[in-house]
Amino acid sequence: MKRQDQECRQLRALVQDLESKGIKKLIGNVQMPVAAVVVMACSRSDYLEKTIKSILKYQTSVASKYPLFISQDGSNPDVRKLALSYDQLTYMQHLDFEPVHTERPGELVAYYKIARHYKWALDQLFHKHNFSRVIILEDDMEIAADFFDYFEAGATLLDRDKSIMAISSWNDNGQRQFVQDPYALYRSDFFPGLGWMLSKSTWSELSPKWPKAYWDDWLRLKENHRGRQFIRPEVCRTYNFGEHGSSLGQFFKQYLEPIKLNDVQVDWKSMDLSYLLEDNYVKHFGDLVKKAKPIHGADAVLKAFNIDGDVRIQYRDQLDFEDIARQFGIFEEWKDGVPRAAYKGIVVFRFQTSRRVFLIAPDSLQQLGVEDT
Repeated sequence: MKRQDQECRQLRALVQDLESKGIKKLIGNVQMPVAAVVVMACSRSDYLEKTIKSILKYQTSVASKYPLFISQDGSNPDVRKLALSYDQLTYMQHLDFEPVHTERPGELVAYYKIARHYKWALDQLFHKHNFSRVIILEDDMEIAADFFDYFEAGATLLDRDKSIMAISSWNDNGQRQFVQDPYALYRSDFFPGLGWMLSKSTWSELSPKWPKAYWDDWLRLKENHRGRQFIRPEVCRTYNFGEHGSSLGQFFKQYLEPIKLNDVQVDWKSMDLSYLLEDNYVKHFGDLVKKAKPIHGADAVLKAFNIDGDVRIQYRDQLDFEDIARQFGIFEEWKDGVPRAAYKGIVVFRFQTSRRVFLIAPDSLQQLGVEDT
């Protein structure tokens, strides 16, 4: 009863604040948006302010296409006050008083609460507000100048090709030393997260079976993405500055801090992205791999450095991949048999110059229909 009374007081205060901002009018004025944009927040008001300012820098001119929402988990007063101070966005609050029972000893409760918050927020946006697409950001992200144009082009792909599960603005191997071409996009069997868009039809499939925790790793399981893939850029359209959070700064210094945020204004509307459609992409990507010069034996990094043009290196198994990835400095991690950023077992990245390196699995060429010459 005490919890219910507390919840009722908070909800009454929230309704009054929302009414004073004219939220109904704000939502009612939106005409055929490309996607709602939601920032998932909890208790980091300083991070959230930086994120909101980055988004509004580019969203204000396209606000009718991309209505902005802040979804707060819990009742941190600083976060709530900050979100309600902006007339350009809609504030949502997730109040969850159900106790969390972790499934394994030593697990962080935060991962369970995050999963609940995601499900609640996406259900609100897709089912209550009836958006056809939603872009999910977190409260520790900055966006690139072409972020919204990129996702508008991605929305067309998402509608045309049902083998695409989501569009992501993130490349796990997007550190400065591994990227160069701001125009290059790839398909991946590995869900990148960190700034991504999905459609209502996909959410309707995922929502009823949404996991209790670790929702991003859950999306990387083959039983959940069911052979569908993700579009990702070579150069990231989001930058994650959140060193302090639920993941306790895991990987931040090595993998997140050196990420390159795109600084080129790409005209996505004029670009032909049909090469990314499933039937076209196998041939497109296969041709790139086929033209790459094979490297064999030890000292892969040294050999790749001394060759002009693209190279490919075949790994034997997961342990061999991890060893080669460690030498180059890219992500070594796998989930459910798929390396981060991989397409048909192939991980591609730039190495020092415009040279591409393809790390390929024993059966990758066969999957691409490429004969090993």
